[in-house]
Amino acid sequence: MEIIDQKIIPSIRSVQDLEKMFDFSYRYGVFLDIHISRLRSLYSLARENGKQMFLHIDLVQGLKSDEYATEYICQEIEPFGIISTKGNVILKAKQKKVKAIQRVFAIDSSSIEKSYSMINKINPDYIEILPGVVPKIIKEIKNSTGKQIFAGGLIKTSDEVEQAIEAGASAITTSYIELWKLYNQ
Repeated sequence: MEIIDQKIIPSIRSVQDLEKMFDFSYRYGVFLDIHISRLRSLYSLARENGKQMFLHIDLVQGLKSDEYATEYICQEIEPFGIISTKGNVILKAKQKKVKAIQRVFAIDSSSIEKSYSMINKINPDYIEILPGVVPKIIKEIKNSTGKQIFAGGLIKTSDEVEQAIEAGASAITTSYIELWKLYNQ
């Protein structure tokens, strides 16, 4: 498994966000809320600028996120990685040799237990935990799975970034540009 060696992973929602990312030294980013018709051109632009992009396939507008869509995206768009809450999507991405991130919503004990069951069954490459402002849960999931953890959602300060990292997160996924600036290498 490739180690993501940056504290911040910029989350991109628009062409303007992608262009802003080019001003920074970040190698990895995440596409969110992108229309299917824009994927090919956005990935080409990102590659031309040396960026490796994950795709949150559940948030692609105009695409049903299932194993067939995942196969299409992996073959035609060739993302660096796929993010999803769905086990069948994660399995298909892994089958296609694309990095797979299981997104976990830590909303209560039951949701975390269900997530453990899926993680053990699916074996994703990485885990993204939302919300990322709960260090106790980051530490618990990191210790229980041994996986590289990304924390996302509701993180807006450097203190929150540092608490998540200290708890075991390898990186923070964020669209908050002030944090991009603060942690630019």
